Amino acid sequence: IPSSRLARIAAFLLMLACSSSPLSASARVTCLLRARSPSHPFFSSRLVFSSRSRSGSAPCHRSRNTLRTRTMATAPYPGECAPLRDQGTLTDADQVARFASAVANNTTRVLDIDAVYESEYLKGARVLITGANRGIGLDLAKEAASKGAVVIGACRSSSKELDECASQVITGVDVTSVDDCMRMAEKLSGEAPVDILINNAGYFPDVADDFTSGPAYEEAIKQYDICALGPLRVSHALVSKGCIKSPGGKIIMITSQGGSITWRQVQNANEGTDYGHHMGKAAANMCGALMAEELRGKGIAVANLHPGFNRTDMTRKYEHIWDIEGAVEASVGAKRVWHEVGRVTLTQAGCPFVNCEDGLEIPN
Repeated sequence: IPSSRLARIAAFLLMLACSSSPLSASARVTCLLRARSPSHPFFSSRLVFSSRSRSGSAPCHRSRNTLRTRTMATAPYPGECAPLRDQGTLTDADQVARFASAVANNTTRVLDIDAVYESEYLKGARVLITGANRGIGLDLAKEAASKGAVVIGACRSSSKELDECASQVITGVDVTSVDDCMRMAEKLSGEAPVDILINNAGYFPDVADDFTSGPAYEEAIKQYDICALGPLRVSHALVSKGCIKSPGGKIIMITSQGGSITWRQVQNANEGTDYGHHMGKAAANMCGALMAEELRGKGIAVANLHPGFNRTDMTRKYEHIWDIEGAVEASVGAKRVWHEVGRVTLTQAGCPFVNCEDGLEIPN
């Protein structure tokens, strides 16, 4: 049996052995297996088993052991080392418990963003925001403009509030249209490059989407087209026309914690539902992850940001849980997002997936 296969078998057996025994809250077992293969002469697979205890959990919260697997090529080619990016301490998957804990511990970062908000970098920065005519996109535009940024709003049709705060508004931009995105890029190609692109345009219909009522296939396709392919069309058009600062530019994906596959075990435990939303956001996160790899060489940083739970028309279907899950006004959510945008840097590996509520990362 090839040594690489033996290594995988050993890893699987170790996983079974560890998962069959309860781990203490601080337990952390790490196994480093080395194997050789023709394509990767020094290949390592690191399995990290951990169990975290959380305080302030709501009755519905379920403690569970968490398995995180990292695979890294420690020396795929002579002189190279490419470890996977460590996400560090992760935010809590249980939204109710997360907010309750923040309240109980008076967590400033969650409860008072103004106390920690850093926005100096926005002064004079050129920022382009898609879907800027309403919702969180409009508040992102307003906030950036108030801090001295040159705001370029892109949308299908403008609004009075966007016209009042933006330096430039490009209408007729449907992110499902390659032609629209290319026309926008051509309009901007003769101007100074954009420092920050915010891929914000999204879609989340208020429809039943489960096995009981039947999956909303057409709506799911629409969500995927807007939320996942939309940012790709916009980003490609702008990068191809030299409209994003290179090096030094940033592409920000406004995605969602709903795109975390791992978290479906908690947030959708035993119920599934909203297939189009979750699948579309997971695809959007993948888009960000792939762009981060391809654009790193151009010096363009890419990050996936969950803006937090904001009280907008798009989330009104959940207004009955706004209070218990800590939903904030979009103006507050915008500050949280800009605070995290300022912290985004060009990474050597991977793509950050950050919860703008508390600044911690979310597992994919």
